[in-house]
Amino acid sequence: MSRFLVVDIGAGTMDVLWYDTQSDLHYKAVVKSPVKYLAEKAAELPGDMVITGSEMGGGPITQILKQRAKEVKVVMSESAAATLHHNPEKVCSWGINIVEDKKAEILGGDRKYSSLVLADLDPERLRQMVESFGVPFSFDAVAICAQDHGVPPAGVSHLDFRHNLFKARLEENPQPHVLLYKSDEVPAVMNRLRSIALNAGAIPSNEIYVMDSGMAAILGGSMDLLARQRDRYIILDVATSHTVGAAMIDDEIAGFFEYHTQDITLERLEDLIFKLCDGNLEHDRVLAEGGHGAYLRKAVGFQAVDVIIATGPKRRLVVPSKFQISFGAPWGDNMMTGTVGLLEALRRRKGLEPIDYL
Repeated sequence: MSRFLVVDIGAGTMDVLWYDTQSDLHYKAVVKSPVKYLAEKAAELPGDMVITGSEMGGGPITQILKQRAKEVKVVMSESAAATLHHNPEKVCSWGINIVEDKKAEILGGDRKYSSLVLADLDPERLRQMVESFGVPFSFDAVAICAQDHGVPPAGVSHLDFRHNLFKARLEENPQPHVLLYKSDEVPAVMNRLRSIALNAGAIPSNEIYVMDSGMAAILGGSMDLLARQRDRYIILDVATSHTVGAAMIDDEIAGFFEYHTQDITLERLEDLIFKLCDGNLEHDRVLAEGGHGAYLRKAVGFQAVDVIIATGPKRRLVVPSKFQISFGAPWGDNMMTGTVGLLEALRRRKGLEPIDYL
């Protein structure tokens, strides 16, 4: 018997799934994302602030702290400041003071400051959720996904760097589950996932794994019943922050692209899908057009595609599409796409019996 906890940390929500291999039971929850939760707390803190913790997803918390720095004194530890930008000079240009981690911890005990700890994962908040399922907060394995751009060398685009990391792994094995890392395997350059793995060490579990959320969404979407019955198909995950599209041949990634969801239009998305399928999508061109990047192994041919499956909280974007697009829901829930991908990656990693995500 194995009891698994899988957690998908997104920009809008945090999706939690508990699964027991023996009983084949699963329990789930969709709650406010850590970055939105902490941004709201930061907006309410009175007076000068000291921010400690580790690198986590930015977005809302970055905007709030930039605004607060115009009103009050904001001090951040070096580790926490990486959430806002990997270039400390950029963070300081926003009026935020960066100090060594130990000094920030000392300031956190000073009553003159309101304090906030940044982290994608709060084990206590997670414990309360899981125990509300009526199950123990103890697991054989925990797997967590989030988007990690990596920390590139000076002068290298973080988008180029991120896609080169994916490319290196996928050219060895083009199945998305190879992007699942055990806690002691996470590349040193993937700072956010390393931080998550470290924080997850407080969870009672025999093993901790982490994965990029884009890869988890592709794998989760491919577990939908519509995909299981097809040889060549497209998975679209239109999430709160990023949109990922992947061309699949059976269980292998033929190619994929990423875009910021707020910047993509239906017309552009349709063009990306067509070019991806026909092998005409170039990483550099996608970047130049404002996209997040692309990777192509082989062309599947648009006319050969059996089905296009859309998942993600923003998938209503594709409703008026000229393409025939089906809505996927692995395990009957669109919001569980990432967690199902994590669970499937964990299942494959451990060589367990197949799971029917029906």
